[in-house]
Amino acid sequence: MSEPTGLRDTFVRDHLPPPNEWPDLILDLPGLRYPARLNCAVELLDRLIERGFADKPLIHTAAGCWTYGELLNRVNRIAAALTHDFGLVPGNRVLIRAANNPMFVACWLAVVRAGGIAVATMPLLRARELAVIANKAQVGLALCDERLAAEIEAARADAPVLRRVVGFAADGTTGGELNVAMARRDGAFAPVDTAADDVALIAFTSGTTGMPKGTVHCHRDVLAACDCFPRSVLPPNARDVFICSPPIAFTYGLGGLVLFPMRAGAATVLLEKAPPDALVEAIEAFGATICFTAPTAYRAMLAHLAGHDMATLAKCVSAGESLPLATFEAWRAATGIKIIDGIGSTELLHIFISSSGDDIRPGATGRVVPGYEARVVDAAMRSLPDGEVGRLAARGPTGCRYLADDRQRSYVVQGWNLTG
Repeated sequence: MSEPTGLRDTFVRDHLPPPNEWPDLILDLPGLRYPARLNCAVELLDRLIERGFADKPLIHTAAGCWTYGELLNRVNRIAAALTHDFGLVPGNRVLIRAANNPMFVACWLAVVRAGGIAVATMPLLRARELAVIANKAQVGLALCDERLAAEIEAARADAPVLRRVVGFAADGTTGGELNVAMARRDGAFAPVDTAADDVALIAFTSGTTGMPKGTVHCHRDVLAACDCFPRSVLPPNARDVFICSPPIAFTYGLGGLVLFPMRAGAATVLLEKAPPDALVEAIEAFGATICFTAPTAYRAMLAHLAGHDMATLAKCVSAGESLPLATFEAWRAATGIKIIDGIGSTELLHIFISSSGDDIRPGATGRVVPGYEARVVDAAMRSLPDGEVGRLAARGPTGCRYLADDRQRSYVVQGWNLTG
């Protein structure tokens, strides 16, 4: 990392692995050469406003729609409130707790715009799990949907570092301490001048194999994730409407619902709850064109397709677990769409192996996404021939940097990410 400017809180920077334990990062590729000074929230939102997208619909919900301009106004108000009312300084970590709704997106972008580090958490997490995250990342401030406040307040007993929880009303207009503070601001906020390699987010793994790991990603990583998989495999355009069932707190959901649509000038549909029947209904109601979900969801959605018009749906992405051939074939028979399968990880931020169109081969995950390299290796990191079973090693413009975690040394070996 180059020396950042103006980041007063250096906790995350000071607790990254030593550089010799980092993966090799492939940065000097066409389309991935970003300026040294970069704030990804500006690139995802302000740049679209400059292109004339202020009045273009961005976030669709059952309650209405936010345009790009309306989102920017709210993001600026939240960023100003964070800075002037709640004491945020660049480099501070801010925990965000909410379901998939517009205020979650606005809070995430506002934290990053203000030079903070977003720590998104899933709504189902309980007090003990939230306390672990708060302690590990030394989070002093949380923004929380008021409907989910009980567990985060309870977490403070085991996480005294979490000094303040600021509630918000999910409709973004009334009630809530954050909403009141936003209303006092005028919608003007100059984004913090962050470096491309300043930290923008910490994504925590699920912890299913032990203590959750905090994976650190910088502003450059966010844009690289947008400019690799979606651009090469989908690719989206401003007419697309994304829909996705995973929580925004998962990097899979963050990409599919927030980062990828905004980078393309497209729109997104946010559902606080997205069981298979509701997902099918929303695809029809909002004219969704690109869907991100898991293989189990595609299989379950098959039972709800009858009577619904899926004509707008053009591309379907699957990740998070193996895509069974039977599900692939049944979905293609019902919709005419070949599911795009992908391999990704929180450590690499998003999908790095996938195929689309004529490259899709049922039963095979796909090709390495341009910008990344991958190989199958043995225990000594030697490449194995076709047909041999080994470990998948990958590297590219994003990679694993755990926050204060000795497991870095087992995930990154000889510059390669061993993704499991």
